[in-house]
Amino acid sequence: MTSVQRGERRGSSLEAVLLVIGVAALGFNLRGAITSLPPVYPELQDRLHLSSAAVSVLAATPVICFGIVSGFAAPLARRVGEERALLAALVMLAAGLVLRAAAPASLLFPGTVLAAGAIAVMNVLLSSLIKRRWPERAGFLIGLYITTLSAGAIAGSLLSVPVYQAGGRSIPLALGWVVVPAVIGVALWLPQVRGSGGAVPDATAAASGAGSRPAASRPASGRRPLWRYALAWQVTLFMGVQSLLYYGSVSWLPTILRDRGVSASAAGALLGVLGIGNLALALVIPVLAQRMRAQYALIIPVAIGIAAGTAGAVWAPVDTAVAWMLILGAAQNAALGLAIFFAMARAPDPATAASLSAMAQGAGYLLASAGPLEVGLLHSATGSWNAPVTVLLALTVVLLVVGLLAARPRTLPGRDD
Repeated sequence: MTSVQRGERRGSSLEAVLLVIGVAALGFNLRGAITSLPPVYPELQDRLHLSSAAVSVLAATPVICFGIVSGFAAPLARRVGEERALLAALVMLAAGLVLRAAAPASLLFPGTVLAAGAIAVMNVLLSSLIKRRWPERAGFLIGLYITTLSAGAIAGSLLSVPVYQAGGRSIPLALGWVVVPAVIGVALWLPQVRGSGGAVPDATAAASGAGSRPAASRPASGRRPLWRYALAWQVTLFMGVQSLLYYGSVSWLPTILRDRGVSASAAGALLGVLGIGNLALALVIPVLAQRMRAQYALIIPVAIGIAAGTAGAVWAPVDTAVAWMLILGAAQNAALGLAIFFAMARAPDPATAASLSAMAQGAGYLLASAGPLEVGLLHSATGSWNAPVTVLLALTVVLLVVGLLAARPRTLPGRDD
């Protein structure tokens, strides 16, 4: 091996390590800004004089933003490149978190909108970036960022109440501590912008196509719009329903548990337990899915786990809540891993993956926004948690059906099909 070859191999190895670190940093920032809010909803409602309806809207705001902003992610990437678009999203996330912490009375909602819009861009572009940069290890990278996503969600759930209490019941501190990982994420993603567009290692020409222009920036011409394909809608509905079930439960479980007599700190800790459950299968499911021709064997236990975990967390004795939250968390994150995998695996190329991811997350998250609203408004109307939770359980049947359809070993037509 010549010195040039050794240098190229070292360069490829370093690029791979930096990509792994960057993807992990992005993943960690995808949920903490959201899960840090539910444990302090009662405090926000009391200190900021928010109505129950306002809290329901606050719970739904991130998911609504995901649905609206997701459609702009792929055009942004075509203009500036995926790496730069992701850096801009991280900066926007940090700015939104600073705003809502600096003036929560007036900027809680605008700051949350800005932060959630940034997360929407990251949600969409990570899948296509992974397919372009390192398709051979796509299952590992998806599992990695879902694992770090879960870690960020756990941190958000566990730290908000202690930070609030340790800071003298300070709402700005309870809202603002999540700025720190966002700023660190910016620093860790910068090497990707400097080396913008490379593949890791030796895989890009085949994955991205010839030429230096990134795959995500080439329009998908010569093909019907994605919304005209049943498979695209099956992937979209699976993304949407699993997200609806996740946000419908995670937004309100701390309040449900507090209504059952659990303390504020214990309710936040149980939401952290949900996050620990998320970690259980986060790295495994995408890797298993990539090794399977069809993913039926993964869909069925995931749907059962979500239904059982939701029912157990709400209706089983409180002293068994830890077990049910672990089951629910593991099943929810397995569903998320499959949803992201389907958006990548059912696309024949990175450009189609970006478009399918945008469709799945745009339409899917608009559907998912009904979750927090449904739970909050049905509870307000009935005075009970039974009706909204029953609706969530019924929707797990829908998840099972669309999941089995999306799990079939099919692929959308390519750009020239």
